[in-house]
Amino acid sequence: MPQTITSTRESPLTLPTSARNATTSLSAATLARLIRGKHLSPVEVIDAYLMQIERFNPAINAFSHIDAEGARAAARESEAMLMRGDAPGLLHGVPLTIKSCIDVKGFPCEAGSRLRSGYVAAQDATLVKRLRNAGAIIIGNTSIPEALVAYHTENKLQGRTCNPWDLTRTAGGSSGGEAAAIACGMSAGGIGSDGGGSIRVPASFCGIAGLKPTPGTIPGTGHYLPCAGPFSLIGVVGPMARTVEDLQLLLEITSGYDAGDPVSFPGAPSVRDRLSAECRADKPRIGFYEDDGYSPPAPEVRAAVKAAASTLAGYGFEVEPFRPDGLDRVRELWFTIFVEAIAMVLKPMTLNREDEISDNTREFLALAAEQPPLTGERLLHTLLERDARRAEVLAQMERFPILLAPVCATSAFLHEDAGWGPAHSADYVRTMSYSQHYNLLGNPAATVRVGETSEGLPIGVQIVGRPYKEDEVLAVAGTLEKLTKSI
Repeated sequence: MPQTITSTRESPLTLPTSARNATTSLSAATLARLIRGKHLSPVEVIDAYLMQIERFNPAINAFSHIDAEGARAAARESEAMLMRGDAPGLLHGVPLTIKSCIDVKGFPCEAGSRLRSGYVAAQDATLVKRLRNAGAIIIGNTSIPEALVAYHTENKLQGRTCNPWDLTRTAGGSSGGEAAAIACGMSAGGIGSDGGGSIRVPASFCGIAGLKPTPGTIPGTGHYLPCAGPFSLIGVVGPMARTVEDLQLLLEITSGYDAGDPVSFPGAPSVRDRLSAECRADKPRIGFYEDDGYSPPAPEVRAAVKAAASTLAGYGFEVEPFRPDGLDRVRELWFTIFVEAIAMVLKPMTLNREDEISDNTREFLALAAEQPPLTGERLLHTLLERDARRAEVLAQMERFPILLAPVCATSAFLHEDAGWGPAHSADYVRTMSYSQHYNLLGNPAATVRVGETSEGLPIGVQIVGRPYKEDEVLAVAGTLEKLTKSI
């Protein structure tokens, strides 16, 4: 038998055993099918989700804004459309959430910062329009750390978001509110964003699935900070959900060209056939590594990657130990763009308003200030070297089209351990490199849960593919998800 790690817990903060098939535990794709078939009422679905929010959000604190009345009105219209016989969309009546740095018309989208306090979006971001056009109901938006520069979710507007598996621990960041809401059934799925692991880390910490697509696959139009300039190379928006099938569905609906995104391209490859075929004879060769040589992983993280590799090998994949050369320099280049360049954007905004920013933002700015000045010449050389390093890694991936690796070095850490720098046991510079590599390089990468720690905390692994090969990434992720759950 291949080695594997299996879970002994159903889900965080679950309903009682007798109600585990309740509406809020169903996947988004299943909900959509049941609603289209008139087996579930959109009004009843929204009521069930609002009850779940009322029950769990006081402890989790995942939301920035809840639009209960708007969601109920949209559900009534969704039901009326079904009764009239109007053709339903792929997400007809399904309640979704959006990270609060992405514009949703009429919602406060303050990015967790007093510097943007009172900002209300005048229109939907492109991806939100596409979700609504598919029939989705946006039930609220979810909390993030200030300006998205942390791997824990806490800010001066909404406070702290807790992990549904253990309230003393973080849900991750920066899409921590999104991950927590989905994990305990307050949302059927949604959209996060990722500049250094901000979809994948919360997904791993909260035991759900997440996809960081290739830049330009889903338009970043309407995101704050803007996905423009050097940030368009590392920052993306992407789906988060409880299943890989849901990631695929959300990707297909939201992807496609948009003139507002400077790296947008016409569309993602279709992944439906690949997922339904469940990795046929053309299984891609997989290279796996559990240690990047910089950030030693916790033993249970290391074991999870090995178990996932063994499980896929037992299913017939060709799996070999392999770590791309040059990752140390890739991490350093990511640091220049994410930390130093973002600090250049944030610092003028905080002038004479230092008392309004979070302790984490102060730490982030202080870390950036320790570096040599980011001149135009150094930024130019960073961007040029980024392209060269990307070409080197992609050449190596011709042999291994899929890489399997940790999401980060640890499972969900205690709230008090979080921060930038060696003063913290969960120092972000030391623990998060595994995700940061693939933001700099622009690879698509998915996270799926494969097991749990001895304390019952989820552990996810990262499945990395070549640019624009989301179909391969999701096919392998879907296979791993099914194999892990079946053992």
